[in-house]
Amino acid sequence: MTTAPVEEDTTPLARLLLGLGRADGTTGPRYAHLGSAMRGLIELGEWRGGMALPPERVITEATGLSRATVRRAIDTLVAEGLITRQQGAGNFVSRAIDQPLSVLVGFTEDMRLRGAATRSVVLRQGVEEASPSHILKLGLSPGEKVFRLDRVRLANEEPLAIERAVVPAASLGRETVDVSLYAAMRAAGVMPARALQRIHAAISNDEESRLLGQGETIPILRVERRSFLANGRPIEVTTSSYRGDRYDFVAELTLGAGG
Repeated sequence: MTTAPVEEDTTPLARLLLGLGRADGTTGPRYAHLGSAMRGLIELGEWRGGMALPPERVITEATGLSRATVRRAIDTLVAEGLITRQQGAGNFVSRAIDQPLSVLVGFTEDMRLRGAATRSVVLRQGVEEASPSHILKLGLSPGEKVFRLDRVRLANEEPLAIERAVVPAASLGRETVDVSLYAAMRAAGVMPARALQRIHAAISNDEESRLLGQGETIPILRVERRSFLANGRPIEVTTSSYRGDRYDFVAELTLGAGG
């Protein structure tokens, strides 16, 4: 006697509960866990632009969290521009354009090709507990650690970007990186083979303005890169904020078959 395979529940609420379940045991405020799980689903593309979120009441009942906790998590994502509220209609994933670029290259190599001298100011680096969002994006098990590296990237002594990179700690095998993260990954035998990038325009917050050497808010490009090994395993998640007045992204496009 054979049994029919059980189909995975892919509804938005089911995916959210799965993400929260994989992050069991992580520390920090509950609203931050919930927000991180939601952010991961949006940035992975599982919650697509324009999709209606489950109502706050439904999320509250399904997760056992308080209504205030759920609302605070959503408020955080609204402030980040990932979720929009429509009066009388509910909460929706903000619409955005995904544009994969053709060449995978790190900042150091990119600037070298442009003839610029590079330098980094390290804001934070070391091995730490993975957030719910990074557990989802890197396919980690609860309790696994990540190596995190936050830096301000400068070209010819001018701050151009803030870069926050996360790699599975077990894959990198070290707790510090000197100059290039990709050089360290290449030495460890875990150099990415391909990546997906999500780019959207935003206005800098106070911290970004300060770190980029600006006295006021400026247009920026927020870029999330999710990189994969040749076997398809995710190996890196990097979120960057680039000065919109000093950095361009260029993609070469070809006409599709139906064009």
